[in-house]
Order: sequence, then C-alpha cells, then structure tokens
Amino acid sequence: MNSPVIKPLRTLFTVLMLAGTVLVATAPLQTVSAQARALPDFTDLVDQVGPSVVNIRTMEKVSQRAQQGSGNPGEDEMLEFFRRFGLPAPSIPRQAPRQNRPQQGEEQPRGVGSGFILSSDGLIMTNAHVVDGADEVLVTLTDKREFKAKIIGADKRTDVAVVKIEATGLPAVKVGDVSRLRVGEWVMAIGSPFGLENTVTAGIVSAKQRDTGDYLPFIQTDVAINPGNSGGPLINMRGEVVGINSQIYSRSGGFMGISFSIPMDEAVRVSDQLRNSGRVSRGRIGVQIDQVSKDVAESIGLGKPVGAMVRGVESGGPADKAGVEAGDIITKFDGKVIDKSTDLPRIVGSTKPGNRSTVTVFRRGTYKDLGVTVAEIETDKPVAKAPAREEKPKPSFAGQPFGLTVAELTEAQKKELNLKGGARVEAVAEAAARAGLREGDVILAVANKEVMSVKDFESAIGTHDKNKPLTIMFRRGEWTQYVVIRLPR
Repeated sequence: MNSPVIKPLRTLFTVLMLAGTVLVATAPLQTVSAQARALPDFTDLVDQVGPSVVNIRTMEKVSQRAQQGSGNPGEDEMLEFFRRFGLPAPSIPRQAPRQNRPQQGEEQPRGVGSGFILSSDGLIMTNAHVVDGADEVLVTLTDKREFKAKIIGADKRTDVAVVKIEATGLPAVKVGDVSRLRVGEWVMAIGSPFGLENTVTAGIVSAKQRDTGDYLPFIQTDVAINPGNSGGPLINMRGEVVGINSQIYSRSGGFMGISFSIPMDEAVRVSDQLRNSGRVSRGRIGVQIDQVSKDVAESIGLGKPVGAMVRGVESGGPADKAGVEAGDIITKFDGKVIDKSTDLPRIVGSTKPGNRSTVTVFRRGTYKDLGVTVAEIETDKPVAKAPAREEKPKPSFAGQPFGLTVAELTEAQKKELNLKGGARVEAVAEAAARAGLREGDVILAVANKEVMSVKDFESAIGTHDKNKPLTIMFRRGEWTQYVVIRLPR
C-alpha cells in the first residue's frame, strides 16, 4: 500500500499505516503560521522607497553619424546594451523609413534608466553610463512631474553620476550600512526595465566584495535586473539603499540570475566629490602589481598567499621615491591589510593625493615600513620597448642542475631596464622551462638572496639544497615576478 504524500501547507494531519497500526502525525497550526510569517513581504518597502525612485530619459542631438544609424531609438538602446555587456549584437532589420528619421541637430530619445533621490532639494544619483553623452536629461517622478536635470558630475571608473533637478520637499532615500549586509539577505530593486516604470523585483545577496574592476568591489545578487534598471536602488529589508544597480552577467542579453550593484558606501564617497568639485580625485603610488600564489608565498617565507606582489615600479614615481622595489609584497597600506592584490588599487585610489602614507612590504624574509607620498592618478604610460639584443657575454653553467644557463647583464641592458644588477637567462631546459622561465629573463634573487651578478647567482645556487624547491625572483620586460623550480625525485 502506498503511503500518502505529506503536504503540510494543505492538510493538518497525515495518516500512516505501519504494521497494522494507525499513527496520526499532526502539523501544528503554529508551524504553518511561522512559515507564513517567515516569507518576506515587500509591500511596506515599496510604499516607503517607491516615491524616491525616478525614471531618467536622455536626449541627444542627431549628428551626421547618428543619421546613418538604425533610426529607431529603441533599437539603438538595445544595441548599446549589447555593447556594454560585451555581447554579440543581433541583426536588426531596418523599420524606420529614411524620410522619417530626425534631421541633423534635432534632438531624439537616447536611452532610459533609473535613479533615486539623495536629498529633498533635488539631488539624484544614477549610473554614469545612463547619462554619458546625453545633451538633455529628463527626470520623471512617481507623481508624473517631469523636470530637466543638470549633470553635476559623472565618474566612469565607478559608474556613478549625480544630477540635479530644481525642486524641493522631495522624498529622499535612507542610505544603509553596507558592512551590515549579509550574504543570503533579502533585497529588492525598483527601476524602469525596458521603460516599464516603477517595476519591483526581489532576490537575495549572492556575494559581497565581488571583484570585477580595479576600484570597485560589487554586491552580487540574483535580483532580476534588465536594461532600464541601471541607476536604480538596491534596497534592504529595513528600507535602506545599500547599492546602485549597475551591471548584469549574461550570455544571451537577458537576465540570468547574476546582477551587480555598486556598494552605497563607495557611491556616496564618489558622489561627495562630484558634488564638491564635479570630478573624482584618486591616489596612486606608481606600481604594477599581481596576485601572490600559494607556492610563492610558502617558498619566500610569507606563509599565506596574501598581499600584492610588485611586478614593476614606475621610475621617479611615489613608490620608487619611497624605496619600494620590484618583487616586494605589499601587505598593508596605512595599516589596512591587503588580503588580495585587488585591494591595493581600491585603498590607494580612495586616499587623498598628497597624503603621507605608510606602505608595509615583505622583502626577502622581513617586513619593512616605507613612507610614501600619494600622487594623483593619471593616464597610464606606454610600456617601454624590450631591450635590443646584444652580443652574449660568457655564460655560466652553475645553474644547469635546475635547467638554467645565465650570463652577466651588459651596461646597456642595465640602463635600458633601469637595473643595478642581475643575471640574464641565456638558456632554459627541463625544470626551469617547466616552471615558466624564458631566455631573456633577468634573475634578481635566488632563494631570497639578492642577485647582482653571476657570482651572486652561482653562490646562491651552490648553497641551495637540491631536495628543496628553488624560488627565483625575475624580471621580464617591465614586470617582476616569482617562479618555484622543483627538481624531479
């Protein structure tokens, strides 16, 4: 005899036949009520925050280039969506007759986005990509009032923008504490997906501190976000805004359950600068960095793979003047721990230019505190060309058990690479090749011992226990990195 299926939300008891005995299992009404109470109810949140969410439409004057486009603003908006998220653009048949297209200099709709009211006097926050390139920004409130907005400032690096409308007594949002946000917590979004105003969607926080950019650790959620949601608020169950909906991950162009929001603490910091000066000033120290692998951390005595490995130092830059060297592992900046390499650009970037800071580095087994004066970020400099080949000096074969043949650096090579010394790799084989070393690499340290010449290399190799992995710090082009060479047993 088949046992009945238990359906606790539809019946209050279930009868089971066990060895001829009738057992009655009751499902208390209190349990059903508790389950009902545990389900999230967003109605009060919508009433509370909904009036603070606005619809943003942008207009642009038609240029000669735009006249050659699709002629359909909806199509252009969709194509922009595909371009933004790196998706292949679909083939769209032309629908607008050429004679009906707007003429050069005439304004036409450009896109639709969302935003929310920061202050009762008309400051509104949205995404930079929503207003980028717009000649006119139109803001529509939930009470259907429409205003022309002035762009106060926009920052493309963080995708944050602030616009202003001339109005007073507006319902401003409450800004939440992002540090209190927990993975698994319910959150809600309000925006205008595909131009459908005041659309509410909900989900949970999937992850925090998701690294998708140099300056911004995103909040990842499974809240449904689509074109037009950009710039709208991410709201916690206390009715506080904790993020700005900015991006999605998609292979099809549609929502796939992965959305990214700009943390509100970062957005407020950026918006404060935009309101004060119209631009964002970021700090820099002039280093190129990489992550620290587990093998490298263990082999150089760092223990755990933490910090940011310095692969290159800008000549004459703040880090260079402070004494930071290629191969250093930066573990702290102004006392803030660098757990992973992507933490450093964010922490340094948020430091005011001109500030005197302390950078802690791990170098050849010891920690050092160095004072550095933070400069303002500037356009990346072009990478210097690789040094030209010269006649090879006499090679040394002391490293052959590890698959290495090296030679002295010429004076021209030292000058070209801005190095005081090192040993140039002339040939690689076996273990060294498997570790990733190449001809032309410059060895700067062996087993945490500095190498200024072939003699230093031979000394370090000669005293190393061949039963243990050999750590090599080397320079390749503009970059410095580590490898660990293991001999077969």
